[in-house]
Amino acid sequence: MRQDCKYFESRTYPNGETVRKCDLDLAPEAPWRCPDDCPKYTRRLADVNWSYGSLVTPETPPEPESLGSDDSIAALLDAAEDIVNAAAPDVLAEVEAERRKRRRSRKSKSSRGGRGRGGSTKRGLGERFRRRYRGGG
Repeated sequence: MRQDCKYFESRTYPNGETVRKCDLDLAPEAPWRCPDDCPKYTRRLADVNWSYGSLVTPETPPEPESLGSDDSIAALLDAAEDIVNAAAPDVLAEVEAERRKRRRSRKSKSSRGGRGRGGSTKRGLGERFRRRYRGGG
């Protein structure tokens, strides 16, 4: 892959596994190759304030022999992406339903006045102190 492209990303996880990918999802043969004529290739520009450390991206594993001549890798990755994309709306709906449920339970607790032991609320206790110490009762 073109590591000098601004859309190239490499991340190494604590278990030692490294992910190399195109942030635009335009490299079907990642982590080995970007398309030769990628329309979005943009050379990574350095910022004046960047400082470079000693970390080095681990070496890319060897290419499979069928790479470039067999579209099965891209087809397999596309099929996996389709599965994830098909499941995403259901997962998001479940998460949103759980959030609504939590909001409703918080609202119902706050509408009860937050009563603790003794049946008084914090607001009620403050009002009693104000009345007592300001001569109101």
